[in-house]
Amino acid sequence: MLRTHTCGELRLTDINKQVTLSGWVQKSRNLGGMTFIDLRDRYGITQLAFNEDVNKELNAKARNVSREYVIQVTGTVIERESKNKNNPTGEIEIQVTHFTILNEAQTPPFTIEDNTDGGDELRMKYRYLDLRRNEVRKNLELRHRMAIEIRNYLDKLNFLEVETPVLIKSTPEGARDFVVPSRMNAGQFYALPQSPQTFKQLLMVGGFDRYYQIVKCFRDEDLRADRQPEFTQIDCEMSFVEQKDILETFEGLVRHLFKTVKNIDMPHVPHMTYSDAMTYYGNDKPDTRFEMKFVKMNDVVAGKNFKVFDDAELVVAICAKGAAEYTRKQLDELTEWVKRPQIGATGLVYARHNPDGTIKSSVDKFYDEESLKAWSVACNSEPGDLILILAGAEEKTRKAMSELRLEMGSRLGLRDKTKFSALWVIDFPLLEWNDGDPNLLASLAGRWHAKHHPFTSPNPEDIALLQTNPGVVRANAYDLVINGVEVGGGSIRIHNRDLQAQMFELLGFTKEEAQKQFGFLMNAFEYGAPPHGGLAFGFDRLCSLFGGSDSIRDFIAFPKNNSGRDVMIDSPSEISDEQLKELNILSVIEAK
Repeated sequence: MLRTHTCGELRLTDINKQVTLSGWVQKSRNLGGMTFIDLRDRYGITQLAFNEDVNKELNAKARNVSREYVIQVTGTVIERESKNKNNPTGEIEIQVTHFTILNEAQTPPFTIEDNTDGGDELRMKYRYLDLRRNEVRKNLELRHRMAIEIRNYLDKLNFLEVETPVLIKSTPEGARDFVVPSRMNAGQFYALPQSPQTFKQLLMVGGFDRYYQIVKCFRDEDLRADRQPEFTQIDCEMSFVEQKDILETFEGLVRHLFKTVKNIDMPHVPHMTYSDAMTYYGNDKPDTRFEMKFVKMNDVVAGKNFKVFDDAELVVAICAKGAAEYTRKQLDELTEWVKRPQIGATGLVYARHNPDGTIKSSVDKFYDEESLKAWSVACNSEPGDLILILAGAEEKTRKAMSELRLEMGSRLGLRDKTKFSALWVIDFPLLEWNDGDPNLLASLAGRWHAKHHPFTSPNPEDIALLQTNPGVVRANAYDLVINGVEVGGGSIRIHNRDLQAQMFELLGFTKEEAQKQFGFLMNAFEYGAPPHGGLAFGFDRLCSLFGGSDSIRDFIAFPKNNSGRDVMIDSPSEISDEQLKELNILSVIEAK
């Protein structure tokens, strides 16, 4: 070993010990007869002292090292005269007696410090340098700790970690696959898994009644801060269970993580139906750290000859507590904010509930004091509150109000990242009509699409409606939402061949297509498939939530940018004609 101790462990109790340390030069200070170097490794920083009166040659050598040089030193632990209470090793230093440069380093393109001067793209290009920063290292240490605790919890409940294949079959349902050509099977392709869904169901058929895997998954979809083309799931499945068993088991896992990783006692997680989530929050992953629920206002505002409200399919309001002090300038800015293309509202109506009890609105010419009091009653406003109203087509207006609610929550300081509010969202629609989702294959447009995936079981009460009114059938499915982030989702699965065949038919598969794509699963159901269900957590999202970040990239060792590129290794990249020929890709294209 090139060290006896790390740079983060020595204390006053180690005084007079002879030690050897190795690491990177964080910075150096030349004080004439003395030179000080801060030596850094993953565990911390220790100050090295070089005294010209003790060893002139060593002091001269120390003056010639630069940032990020890799060095090894041997010396004696002594007490520092000028102590640094902000550093765990700040009461000691090493009086160096031997000094070796293990490797020189160029000046890095950005500072290796907590508050670096490097932008995102630059730091991603030199990710191996960014990994030396405390902030990045702590994020990955958090990820490691969470993985350990997940395994500990599931192991105690008799779950088995089983690896499933990475090279699998492409299926036309869901997001786009990443495909991999097969050299040995000319003209044929593997796909990288969007999830291990069918394999974990087959494990249930095989008698592995409790399975989990912390597994890489791949989706070729448009990217944003909480998406990567490759991501990690905590993938789980259980046999002989009902929905409540799944929810209790994995609510327990989340509670275990909060307690062991953050020392937070999470209360019981409430349940909310999909219908209520959409009605009161405008989306299926509501942030419940604060109230500000939607209030439908159509009946309250109707009949006053205000065309914007009278002609609207939906008029909906929120009450922002304590925001009546917003100035006209702030309200005009908020109006422009909701009119942005990303939000899509045509305008904003507001009413201040003043401290003296009077109510003044932006549409006073249409609504008298008595009418505005009706607004206040409907929205349960109090003096000092601000009522905000949007109107228009129902779906578009709910979406816009959802964004406005979150924005007001942020502006009023209600979205504290150190506070956590979780809920289970249940009773999702089983099916959605796809008018052309850009994240789905074009061939799926104009037909029913599975809200979760085609193996999700309908709510037992709604099975009869599959033939008569499939759009109202509820799924036996559930999502776990924390602070407005969907961190996990799953369902009870179909385990009956006939019901699964009916589901494929609803999704537009012919019998031949269903057999070709999923015949292996259908056949397995003929050999005693148990009732089963499961859930998958987005591990990257869960880590970013625990770490207080909006981006999952901060918790991935080597992430890709918003274009799906790894700018460090310059990937994806072109391959040679020779490789294309060997993979039979050119001949397949020419043949078609």
